[in-house]
Amino acid sequence: MTLFIIFFFIFGLIVGSFLNVVIIRHNTNRSLGGRSGCMVCQKKLGWYELIPVFSFLFLKGRCKGCQTKISIQYPLVELTTGIIFSLLFVKFQNLFQINPFSFYLTFIFYAVAFSLLLMIAVYDLRHKIISDKLILIFSILTFLGLFSFSMHGFYIHLPMLWQFLAGILLALPFALLWLVSRGAWMGLGDAKLALGLGWLLGLAQGLSGLVLAFWTGALVGIVLLIFSKKYSMKTEIPFAPFLVLGAIIAFFFGLNFFMLNI
Repeated sequence: MTLFIIFFFIFGLIVGSFLNVVIIRHNTNRSLGGRSGCMVCQKKLGWYELIPVFSFLFLKGRCKGCQTKISIQYPLVELTTGIIFSLLFVKFQNLFQINPFSFYLTFIFYAVAFSLLLMIAVYDLRHKIISDKLILIFSILTFLGLFSFSMHGFYIHLPMLWQFLAGILLALPFALLWLVSRGAWMGLGDAKLALGLGWLLGLAQGLSGLVLAFWTGALVGIVLLIFSKKYSMKTEIPFAPFLVLGAIIAFFFGLNFFMLNI
């Protein structure tokens, strides 16, 4: 099992490297194909500069050509994806032993879902906007997942009514905040993200993830106000990363703060 965990971690590192490419080139005129290069000097990167995490460490976080600092985003996204993929294997390892086919389908579904969430969070951090394209893909995926996946693996079924409503109930408070404040308190993108999170996690874990998101968001906001002069009460702080963090923790730890049986 240790070897499998290592395998999925390395697989996640590789996927994370691709996610970085998508994040950087999303909504630009650049295609996802072609060799990567330095954003400053345009130097094409060699194979030894493209090894996830290790290249960043080997190059000491700087471009070999112009010595420009390489964003810490690259190794962090790669490491996070690797950790998520290995945790997915651990979470579904019993299914792996019982029904490998169901395991691989389930793993692919959740791996794609959390990869999309990671891209949404990092893109929001970079640009302070939630990508409609990524949200649409995520929402469609999680809606289809209602008919095909559960914590027990892959099986085709008709979802219960409360499973449909989970996404709507999680999105509704954000939509109301957006409507009442006319976008000043909360962006509509957060409501769209909560919709997909409800379909992915269900109502119990979805609500628990929201609680964690608000707790961590408030804590980080207070810390920034106290220790950073760049932030004030009027500073806009992206909320999608906190929603994604809360969802990840709630999913892998099976949180149910409200003791709901749905």
